[in-house]
Amino acid sequence: MKPHFLLPSSLLMAMTLAACGGSGTPAVPVAAPTELAAVHTPPPDYPIELACAGIGGVSTLKVVVGTEGIPTEVGLFKSSGQPALDEAAQKAVRGWRFKAATRNGRPITQSIQVPVNFTPPQERPNQCFALDSQRQG
Repeated sequence: MKPHFLLPSSLLMAMTLAACGGSGTPAVPVAAPTELAAVHTPPPDYPIELACAGIGGVSTLKVVVGTEGIPTEVGLFKSSGQPALDEAAQKAVRGWRFKAATRNGRPITQSIQVPVNFTPPQERPNQCFALDSQRQG
């Protein structure tokens, strides 16, 4: 008699499992998200007057990177204390290129903070001597 009860239970289980498949078409895989990545980030031009004077600092910028990987907005988040350094940093970052972040396989716009460091050179650049002679003359 037990086989009599097993047959309807197994049929019920088979029907339940078949119903889980829905339309029978496989689910579309969701692409894993990717993060924003810097691709081309040449350093800024160091203002020669500040380099010669041994003045450095960090300009922190807020950068909005569009879906094409190009900065669409570049603004000062925290100043280095030197307007010339802040301007040089912003000018350089406007020319940087990124690989845009993605969600569900599509590129997205993303905001990031970018610190741009200006470290005075260890050796005084040769241009400093020309500046010195201009100031004296």
